[in-house]
Amino acid sequence: MTRVTASELRKSAADVVNQVAYRGERVVVRRRGKDVAALVSMEDLQLLESIEDARDARAAERALCDFERSGATATSLEEVARELGVRLPGKRP
Repeated sequence: MTRVTASELRKSAADVVNQVAYRGERVVVRRRGKDVAALVSMEDLQLLESIEDARDARAAERALCDFERSGATATSLEEVARELGVRLPGKRP
């Protein structure tokens, strides 16, 4: 993994982007001695996003199971909007 300062990145952005895009390098950007950002290939980003999506799906599934086990009843969006006096888009008053 390569580290560059923000000022180095400004001077050589095209080269750094090429390192990431074509060589698959991960580049950490530092500012005032601290890591503040990272540049990754689109392939790495897609992998990260798929991991996040899977984690979110598991969390949603657990939340739904917890809700179903609780015996609570759901409140419709329309009912909540009515209670709050909010008009939903595309709905007539």
